[in-house]
Amino acid sequence: MRTEKRLVKGPLRTFLGKRFVRIREINEKYKAPHVKMTPAVKFALFCLRFYLLLLVGLLFFKFYTLVAGK
Repeated sequence: MRTEKRLVKGPLRTFLGKRFVRIREINEKYKAPHVKMTPAVKFALFCLRFYLLLLVGLLFFKFYTLVAGK
């Protein structure tokens, strides 16, 4: 059962509710992934995630050294 807070009431709620029914249907359809990943793909995605974190770390380090005035 779905619980949600009702922020909009009355005619506006009806108007918006009708507009978002299709979006809710699409979200429900694609809630679970349908793609099977091989171990090689999982490893490649892990490497990309690690590389991204490394780049963000280097960016933060560069910012810190510029601000600190080293």
